[in-house]
Amino acid sequence: MDGIIVIDKPKGISSFDVIRSLRKILKEKKIGHTGTLDPLATGVMILCVGKATKLASDLEAKDKIYSASFDIGYSTDSYDIEGKILEKSDKDVSKEEIEKVIPKFLGDIKQIPPMYSAIKVQGKKLYELARKGIEIEREERNVKIDFIELLDYENNKATIRTKVSKGCYIRSLIYDIGRTLDTYATMTKLRREQVGNSSLQNAFTIEEIEQMVEKKNFSFLKTVEEEFDFDKINLVDEKQKKLYLNGNTVKLKEEYENKKYRVYFENQFLGLAEINKEVLLKGYKYF
Repeated sequence: MDGIIVIDKPKGISSFDVIRSLRKILKEKKIGHTGTLDPLATGVMILCVGKATKLASDLEAKDKIYSASFDIGYSTDSYDIEGKILEKSDKDVSKEEIEKVIPKFLGDIKQIPPMYSAIKVQGKKLYELARKGIEIEREERNVKIDFIELLDYENNKATIRTKVSKGCYIRSLIYDIGRTLDTYATMTKLRREQVGNSSLQNAFTIEEIEQMVEKKNFSFLKTVEEEFDFDKINLVDEKQKKLYLNGNTVKLKEEYENKKYRVYFENQFLGLAEINKEVLLKGYKYF
């Protein structure tokens, strides 16, 4: 079984719990995810099955859209409501003040990830150190935020919707918004609405997939070709096919745009490639 599954992850379970459930339902061991969601979070989680696991890094790199809620007035060690409260503030914050601060976080910014994260430092995950009460200095990361919409604010409780690049932590964004307001802010809810072109509208719950499998209905499984809707390039002969599959550059007879493509030979999907200098095709994922 090869393909991509878009899951609507429920609250209260880890990303690995989702994989464990799908392995049992699909009777397939080779399943990987493309970016973790904490147990508190819900929403779009993309799983790669079989040969599609080669694409995990490509899918993880796609931009993501989230809706998130947060409280103003206190901070926790995990930057979310499940952590231990560290500091409190009685400062009143208006809706207008939040709207004034939000633009400071748009575009290319620097962000320090939270200690409670899966980032590895010298071979150890930060959350493993955090659980031992150890806090270390974290390097700033370059992230991009396309937009932040303030959807609701009342009685120190806010909800935002935002589109961010790979590596951006919404918990850290909320924490930083709080500090910029000269107070504290802590995430209370998080829902991932979209990853690339995959959204909640085409996501399935674990229960729905289990029911579909029982009925021998596998329409929840997207092909790699469906997920990566690049333009097609058809190789013209066996020589080009062999060069491509061996990882060599293929010189094309026609000129193309310098971008990514799906590669075929005699209607067989071979993989993904990039074109440089208009005529040089170089594969980077093979199937």
